Amino acid sequence: MARHRRGGAATLAAPAPARESHSRSTELGLMFLAWVIVTAFYVLMSLATKGHVPARLDVFLGVVISVSLAMHVAIRRYAPRASQVLLPVATLLNGIGYVEIARWDPTEAGYQSLWFVVSALIVVVTLKLVKSIRDLDRYRYLTLAAAMALMLAPLTPHFGRNINGARLWLALGPLSFQPIEVAKILLVFFFASYFAANRELLSTPTQRFAGRLIVPPKVLVPILVAWGVALLILGGENDIGFAMMLFALFFAMLWVTTGLKSYLALGLALFAGGAVIADQLFSQVQARVSFWLDPWSATNFYHSSQLALGWFSLAAGGVAGTGLGLGQSGNIPAITSDMIFAALGEELGFVGIILILSLFAVFVGEGFRIAQRSHSDFVRLTATGLTATIGLQSFFIMAGILRLIPFTGITLPFVAYGGSSLFANYLIVALLLRISHENAQQRRGGEVVAVSFD
Repeated sequence: MARHRRGGAATLAAPAPARESHSRSTELGLMFLAWVIVTAFYVLMSLATKGHVPARLDVFLGVVISVSLAMHVAIRRYAPRASQVLLPVATLLNGIGYVEIARWDPTEAGYQSLWFVVSALIVVVTLKLVKSIRDLDRYRYLTLAAAMALMLAPLTPHFGRNINGARLWLALGPLSFQPIEVAKILLVFFFASYFAANRELLSTPTQRFAGRLIVPPKVLVPILVAWGVALLILGGENDIGFAMMLFALFFAMLWVTTGLKSYLALGLALFAGGAVIADQLFSQVQARVSFWLDPWSATNFYHSSQLALGWFSLAAGGVAGTGLGLGQSGNIPAITSDMIFAALGEELGFVGIILILSLFAVFVGEGFRIAQRSHSDFVRLTATGLTATIGLQSFFIMAGILRLIPFTGITLPFVAYGGSSLFANYLIVALLLRISHENAQQRRGGEVVAVSFD
């Protein structure tokens, strides 16, 4: 330990830490476990549906292991102190979803595997290029502008595409994707930056109204804007799922920023008011609510039959499930995307559903742990928002299928078919890994201790 005398005091500088190998054996071990589980699922599915081991099992294993290892090596190289839990959990959820997609549509499974490779590439590129999450705080309004442009892009003539009543896709030649998946990540950056910069103003009531102290009314402007944007997206693109998630994400981050329960009450009030307005203005909302409240009526059953078939599949699964490849969910519309949770519930049963819920709980818990350990408001809120995005999206689709809330039709993260969603979800993984690595670096950095000799 070096000692430097300065006047009547000496400064003891902690020695520079020795070079560490940063073993990531835990991550590699969990990855190996994920590979074993996914391979077992794939083989069992093939035995049940075809009566033999998959013909190209070696190719399947080669892609899964090599792509996963590429991400693992990138983490060792660019973020060696990052969380060792996130990537294995994401890989396992992704693998389980792939097996179920391959069960019902091999063509879509092929596309999903390509998106897995692209998603792994974005993990590597993000870890290499994004040196510090805090640097993104400088681009507050640029991220907002980019997010708005991406959200509005599907509304452009000739490029926007309407599928199943929702105008969410942007078509560029033979390729199509949902720009709103990337927009939600950019909005997290904007919300985190705005809330971090205005935390004191948002948290401290300074004006009196009706005998009570309240926050300045101008602070509520962005809240009302978020409320209005959610309604506009719902009306323009018929996307009830993203509108609900955006609204919930905004108020979740606002509550984490301030800790004021009054914002939760305000959020619930605005949500109730928005729901009433949307029910009056938008036919899709009216239909979704009607299907939710009375799915068995003669007028609703034709349109709500997708959900009804999903409930039958979940019921048929029982406790232990019918077994991989033995389910009868093939007649459910959008079985590989919107309704994949129901298909998994039939074949894996209640036990399998608990496994999937547990994996999401581990992911979300680890994400919030990373947020809690962050040393700046912006980084903490960014990690909170990214994690909440995965958690809210998972909740909305699973709760919709279980009829706890109106069905939204958004995809189950990592599991459901959808290249845009998979891409965005792995981007979230990469960003959380970067934040986790930064947290560990700050905790292990050298300290300077002042010792008085007077």
